[in-house]
This record gives sequence, structure tokens and C-alpha cells, in this order.
Amino acid sequence: MRKRLIGEPQPESPPMPAAWLRLDELAEVEISSEDAAWPIESALLPSAGGGWRASLPGRQTIRLIFAQPQRLQRIFLRFVEPACQRTQEYLLRWSGDGGQTFHDIVRQQWNFDPHGASTQTEQHQVELAAVVVLELIITPDIANPQAIASLAEMRLA
Repeated sequence: MRKRLIGEPQPESPPMPAAWLRLDELAEVEISSEDAAWPIESALLPSAGGGWRASLPGRQTIRLIFAQPQRLQRIFLRFVEPACQRTQEYLLRWSGDGGQTFHDIVRQQWNFDPHGASTQTEQHQVELAAVVVLELIITPDIANPQAIASLAEMRLA
């Protein structure tokens, strides 16, 4: 008899296709806070580390500002919370006019549970022609303003 154990699949980092944008070459990053041990480069660059973590509690913003307008077709996000139960919300939005006006892409909530749902992985298919600013706003726990935000990975194509 053949059998397999069914468990929660562990999402892997997406392979770096030629289409992933080189954010270190194309964008400047603004962040509302950063833990020195978990810099933003660790979430934005392939093989750079274990992700970004805020140094302050509460809502955090990660803003990518492109020197030249970018065409985006895919936005990959991965969040990991192995330790506590919480409900996170994030808002992903873009601007074509340098941040004067923003257009929402998605607002989403996720219930993390260390006994089951400890990883949130999202691939948003978009068709955005001239992105100058891409902004990710993370509310790490809608019920606890002292929670710390984190981001394991963000990739753009």
C-alpha cells in the first residue's frame, strides 16, 4: 500500500526568473522603521537573508520609488508568523504621479496561527503600465497595536 502524509505545504521562495525586477538597481526604498538585524534588503533581494522586521510596533509602510516608471504584471508577497496568533491586514497600492495620488491594488487580511496557518503567500496578477511608487502598508495585528510588522519576501515582475 502506498501512502502519503498530508500536511501544511511549506511555500518556497519563488525562483528568480529573468522577469523579476532588480529592485536594488531600479528603486529607492522608504520605510517607516527597521530592526537593524532584519533590514529591508533581506525581503527585497533574492538570497539576502531572512526578511524585514520593523523596529517599532504598529502600522508600517514600505515604499518603493522607481527612478523610471515601471510596468508591473506580478507582485509576490510572503509573510511568516511562527510564534503568535494574530490577524494582519495589508494594503498594496501604487502611484503613477510620484505619490500625489494612489490607487489600491488589494487590501487583505490573514489570520496567522502557529498551529496551522503560519505563512501567507500571495501572488497578485496586475497590469500596471507606469508605476512610479509602489506602497505596502502593513497592520501587523488589527487587535493589538503593539504587534511588530514583518515581511519575508517581496518580488516584482
